[in-house]
Amino acid sequence: MKPILRDWLAELDRQDLLRHIHRQVSPINELAAVGKKLEPAYGAIFEQVEGSDIPVVTGLVTSRDSIAHSMGMTYPELMDRFTYALNNLTPCRIVEGKGLAIKENILVGDQVDLGLLPACVHHEKDGGRYLTAALCITKDPATGIRNVAIHRHEVRDRNHLGALLLPRHTNQLFVQAEAAGRPLEIALAIGVHPSLLLASQATTQLGVDEFEIGGTLLGEPVELAKCETVDIEVPVESEIILEGKILPNIREDEGPFGEYPRTYGPKAPRHVIEITAVTYRSRPVYHTIIPATMEHLLLGAISREATMMQLLRQATPNVKNVHITPASGCRYHAVIQLDQKHEGEAKNAMFAAFASSTEIKHVVAVDPDIDIYDPQDVEWAIANRVQAAKDVFIISNAMGNKLDPSSRNGASDKMGIDATIPMTEDRERFQKIRITGFDAIDLKDYLD
Repeated sequence: MKPILRDWLAELDRQDLLRHIHRQVSPINELAAVGKKLEPAYGAIFEQVEGSDIPVVTGLVTSRDSIAHSMGMTYPELMDRFTYALNNLTPCRIVEGKGLAIKENILVGDQVDLGLLPACVHHEKDGGRYLTAALCITKDPATGIRNVAIHRHEVRDRNHLGALLLPRHTNQLFVQAEAAGRPLEIALAIGVHPSLLLASQATTQLGVDEFEIGGTLLGEPVELAKCETVDIEVPVESEIILEGKILPNIREDEGPFGEYPRTYGPKAPRHVIEITAVTYRSRPVYHTIIPATMEHLLLGAISREATMMQLLRQATPNVKNVHITPASGCRYHAVIQLDQKHEGEAKNAMFAAFASSTEIKHVVAVDPDIDIYDPQDVEWAIANRVQAAKDVFIISNAMGNKLDPSSRNGASDKMGIDATIPMTEDRERFQKIRITGFDAIDLKDYLD
């Protein structure tokens, strides 16, 4: 299947999962407020946004099932495919730029004006208008291999963006370029299919092209076209492309910005991007991700869960499933379901979970009879199967995430809770009560 955003919007319409807002809205808080009110039940497309001729869509995916459905799969199938894709890449296909919809409008040099975009202020203390759903595409200066990620970008003026680059691959490539006294070329793709958004979040080593992961997810190569002013290729089905460069030896204040933990990332001197070209379709669609909504959280969760599952199954083949919880921003808390066969197996699985992501703070291990997607069931396991002195362990001062307000400049304590039934105890004592025949009861047979 070709990754076309407009096809997915049409499918959301068909399922009655997309609300069309015809009333004019302000991109300053109002759009985000309406979108937040609608999620997670519905996505929204805002047909009239004050100050711009471009409609805005948000809430492309609001559940694990909808992300999977956008690629023609069930969620368990997507998890298997994603895990497979991490190690089985599909090379991209480069196509000629002539006649492509993304080249229907080309602005370069003095023509560039970021004011044409309906960039939004999402939260009351945000420092300005932000791009939140742009794929950030760069290349390794040494190998030429693409890297794809999503960062936050603050609109500064007609042709400059501020950017928060966390200590990951984009920043690593920029550090190399800056050390050589060069800018790092960059392209930002706005308005892409959910499959490419998901692929961009893959937790991989530097040197893996996330678009090649996307090709495996889709079952065919992702088609790319060359940019106008930088040596980077971008998805041909994008709605809007911004081309430019991250400037060396320049930092300017960026932020604050409401982030996934539902707190603000503070203002600080950060990177600056100079935009050299804008290309876009006639009547493009602009995509904004409202921070801390399910769209935002789940795109990060699924990739992290797939990567975590790989390491967990290396630690023990008895792991059944893993869930990184929405209440933790789909970053900080993980629940592992396993059928423990050996004493200490659950603890080994928890250590593997911590190793899979520096962001994970708290891990709970539970038995197969616990629904890891039900917080009450997980809490029940903690309440009835845990004695803190022997089942809880703490690792102090490990690397965490600087956006965690409780961290010490990114240093964080980690906690594991073994809520599995003790191997040495009488397991009958820990069994849940059940009513015989409960699952077979259909209340329609009993109620008038």
